[in-house]
Amino acid sequence: MDFTVLANAVEVDHGIKRVSMRFIKKYAAPSRARLSQELCTKITDALREQGLITLPHTLPPDEDAFIFVMARNSVLGDAASLSVAIFAMARFGMLTELKLEETFPHLAVEAI
Repeated sequence: MDFTVLANAVEVDHGIKRVSMRFIKKYAAPSRARLSQELCTKITDALREQGLITLPHTLPPDEDAFIFVMARNSVLGDAASLSVAIFAMARFGMLTELKLEETFPHLAVEAI
């Protein structure tokens, strides 16, 4: 899987790009009929190798879904990584007094 084109697009657009999973599939496995969760996991790993992270953190297998791809070594990338860690802590019962899922409901879903 070569995501050099996507990595360059992210760099040109100041560290973030919104793309469809159909676009991602085009570069990951154009011959496949559908995206599977296993393929999405492999795509996530390949994007990490390119220095990229995504929101949602777990890629959806729906080709019509849109995701954000960010440079991992950017302010937005750091914020996205931090949100994943914070919401993971909240799911383990930590930080309950902050009521993160009530305060940031959209981010709570995306950080999964």
